[in-house]
Amino acid sequence: MDTFPEWYADIHDPGQHPRVIAQLRDRGLVTFSGIHDRAGLLAVARRLITIRPHRDAGTDGVTVITATGDTVASGYSAFTDAELTPHTDGSSLADPPRFVMLACLQPAAEGGETCVVDGARVLATLAARAPAALRALSAPQSASFGADYGYLGSICEALEPGRLRIRLRLDELARFSPEVTRLLPLLRTAIEANTEMFRLRSGEGFLLTNSRWLHGRRRYAGGQRMMLRILGDPLPGTGIEPGFPHHPSGHMAQTKTRSQTRIVAASPTPAL
Repeated sequence: MDTFPEWYADIHDPGQHPRVIAQLRDRGLVTFSGIHDRAGLLAVARRLITIRPHRDAGTDGVTVITATGDTVASGYSAFTDAELTPHTDGSSLADPPRFVMLACLQPAAEGGETCVVDGARVLATLAARAPAALRALSAPQSASFGADYGYLGSICEALEPGRLRIRLRLDELARFSPEVTRLLPLLRTAIEANTEMFRLRSGEGFLLTNSRWLHGRRRYAGGQRMMLRILGDPLPGTGIEPGFPHHPSGHMAQTKTRSQTRIVAASPTPAL
């Protein structure tokens, strides 16, 4: 089922601004329409977020995402027509961007559906079905993201009492402890069970909290599919905190004091 309408807000109407901020604060995702070019996306983005620079972006902070046809290095799968497994943008950074904003200028002729996954629901699913798995995914130094062990941490991280964040990628730039590697099929199942999909038409897009929601896409073909992406952080005074609320039964509160599980240089887990 296409859930795009469920998350929709009019980001162009200044009167809707408080509602948009509240939805980002409480639910972490807003879908929108009416973006027809780079300037239009920038104008809206600057009213909602502080734009971060990125290696693939222009000087204005906008990254054009389309299939280049070139040989693709690790970490550049977005610039192909391949499927992208739901992931966290900037997972190799100590402090990933808090927001991901994506707008469609030209959809593919076939495929390319957007996938979004609420990390809070994924972790709740794991907590209900396999509490021990959730503890393992929270173990310090149990996951490495990026080339040359760019960031060493865990898939589920405690931010402060009562809040967690999710950090994930499942491509060749991710490595996991043996215990977490054994749990990846269970994690994938929880992600699949909580995946929402929508096909973005021209002018449509989304803004999501990157420390709560994972996002990806299906493989596509035909047409010059083109997306615009902006990464950023909350503007001062919005009250939008990183991650999401979590009220542990006891095991998560002990995450930072548990003995550390070291990464082993095992074969990376391939993306779906």
